[in-house]
Amino acid sequence: MGRPIVHMRGVGWGRWMPGALGFMLTGTFFVSTIQAQVESPPSDTIPPSPCTEVRAQDTPNDEGGSITITWRRSGDDGAGANDVIGYEILRTTHPDSTYGSIGFVSAGVEEYTDPSTENGIDYYYKVLANDGENLSESAPTPPVRSRPQWINLDKKWIFLIALILSMSIIVYIRKARAGQKLFIRKIAGLEAVDEAIGRATEMGKPILFVPGISDMDNVQTIAGLTILGRIARTIAEYDTPLHVPVCRSLVMTTAREMVKEAYLSAGRPDAYKEDKIHYLTDAQFGYVAAVDGIMVRERPATCFYLGAFFAESLILAETGNYVGAIQIAGTAMPAQLPFFVTACDYTLIGEELFAASAYLSNEPEQLGSLKGQDIGKIVAMLAIGFGVGIGTIVTLTESKFFNTIYDFVLDIFTLR
Repeated sequence: MGRPIVHMRGVGWGRWMPGALGFMLTGTFFVSTIQAQVESPPSDTIPPSPCTEVRAQDTPNDEGGSITITWRRSGDDGAGANDVIGYEILRTTHPDSTYGSIGFVSAGVEEYTDPSTENGIDYYYKVLANDGENLSESAPTPPVRSRPQWINLDKKWIFLIALILSMSIIVYIRKARAGQKLFIRKIAGLEAVDEAIGRATEMGKPILFVPGISDMDNVQTIAGLTILGRIARTIAEYDTPLHVPVCRSLVMTTAREMVKEAYLSAGRPDAYKEDKIHYLTDAQFGYVAAVDGIMVRERPATCFYLGAFFAESLILAETGNYVGAIQIAGTAMPAQLPFFVTACDYTLIGEELFAASAYLSNEPEQLGSLKGQDIGKIVAMLAIGFGVGIGTIVTLTESKFFNTIYDFVLDIFTLR
């Protein structure tokens, strides 16, 4: 900072008087002007050395619309005068036209990605080294175009994992078709299906099936209706009344077709009653009130709640418990599972709902898919355990060898 110089001019009178620190000038003065001047340091007129080896290329492994610019930083960035504060990136579509600024990066950075290009258009780039007062311009890059790539090599590991999963599914489907018995863990709720249907048949009471309150765009609804088709076949064989109230018209149409097909497969098309699969209302609690009314009036011996449920889950389950029905529920809604577990006899938790159709049908395609997915889950669990273990070792030992392995594992499972 410069040294201040102060000039004062004025008039007045006074005299020198002895004081504790020497002589003091006392009296009255009138200051007319005060002039202050600050000496500024000489300005920096020397520009930083320019960037070198400036290159522009289409960004690899992307869908186009992006060009990456790299350079070797200025000799005054971290060395020399060490006064570079950053780099400004310029772009144009014609070498003879004016370059426009598209971005700025701080000192020490040697790469910039331009995300706003149009595919098939030539672009030229320059990089300016900036020391706060002066700019140094690099040589322009040759023309470069952005384009989409057919294959994203950054996701090669995801492709490999998907390939392993697909091959395991195909292998288990072939085994199931060849007659090899595949082990499927028993699910208590599904084991009790035949018992629940038999109880309703013995008591001469109907069975109530509620497929949730979502439409056909929800996979839980699809899973519930798939189970309905399997249950309806057994119900048709036992000649037990079935009642399916729904709150979506498309769900009603799909349920009617599945139940009709089940009765036809059981050789009892005459026992199928279309009016027992009917629409009530789209309103959540209006639907629940109507279903509760059906329960109280008809007193079903068995109630199935399989699909997507929300706040109505406890209301339905408590009413079914009140009428003394065996209740089997299943949903993938975590917030509703505690209510079903508390109020129902059996509950299919999360993925068990989706595995139920394969479990009940014993079809080779579904069983093979189920076993193949289990292989994928085992691989995922092993990878998680391995990654956690390696990460812990790296934290405790700071070993470069294990850190290399840890980075490799992260690269495999990181989505870009």
